[in-house]
Amino acid sequence: MEFCISIASMQLRSAMLYVKDLERMKQFYSELFGVEPTNENWTNVWASFETGGFRFALHAIPAEISKDIEIASPPVPREREPVKLIFEVRDVERERERLESLGIQTVRRPWQRPGEACDAADPEGNIFQFCSSGADAPR
Repeated sequence: MEFCISIASMQLRSAMLYVKDLERMKQFYSELFGVEPTNENWTNVWASFETGGFRFALHAIPAEISKDIEIASPPVPREREPVKLIFEVRDVERERERLESLGIQTVRRPWQRPGEACDAADPEGNIFQFCSSGADAPR
């Protein structure tokens, strides 16, 4: 029996979040990643971050749309959104402590084991997760 192995013709290159307050979110993700945005063009409407082989971007929601969006302070986590970004870190507990020291609320779900994964919310309520390289499938 002969097996055929194919390589996917499509690879994920980047992910983008649409945001209400681009400056605030640039600052947040700069602190989160420890890098500044790399794009030199269109800096008033988007920011691109190189995060170790993957590009992460923020795009400002047009003013005529964003004027009707309210962001609470502290933000209400958007638990029902269809997307959750997952970032790999070397030490989940150390990263959790670092984020909490920056005032970022973290949430450990009942199914997330300490040292494996933890969720958090950005300033606009977008849920993201950080996990260890040894963690099973996303939780």
